[in-house]
Amino acid sequence: MSATTGLAQVNTLATNTALTVWNGMSDFVILLVLVGALFLFAWYVGRGPFVALLLSFYAAYAVYAVFPYMSYLPTAPAMTALLSQIGVYAAVAIVFYIILRRVVVSDFLYIGIFGLIALSFLGAAFLLALAYHIFPVATVYQFTPAIDFLFAAKQYFFWWFIAPAVGLFFLAR
Repeated sequence: MSATTGLAQVNTLATNTALTVWNGMSDFVILLVLVGALFLFAWYVGRGPFVALLLSFYAAYAVYAVFPYMSYLPTAPAMTALLSQIGVYAAVAIVFYIILRRVVVSDFLYIGIFGLIALSFLGAAFLLALAYHIFPVATVYQFTPAIDFLFAAKQYFFWWFIAPAVGLFFLAR
């Protein structure tokens, strides 16, 4: 075996390993972006509004689940259908956020930095679980097997759904 052949094999192995690691990490970029957005929201706006936001996700889902005009939303093309359903959910979530923000204004609410990170993760996981099981995201974007493993199974939906509420119960003081 010559030195150039050995060097070529090492180069191929390094390239394949780097690409595999990058692909594995890029699977979680969506989750990391959501966690970052929720964390920054909590950091800059405050803990009370953050709690109101998490609770508005639940209230919006309750209204979205019984929304009587879903048949009027477009069904094709897939991106338009997805955006219209997410738009309805987002509009309802914003309305409930405004309502809850007026109610959840505790100046004595304490959530530590690690609690904020945990609650941001649980809120992001909640939104990804909704994307998998409620919105037609699969028709527009194909998630990777690592994300599929965590969020695609129907039996996990309940646990991802209640995770932010459980987190609030234990982490908000």
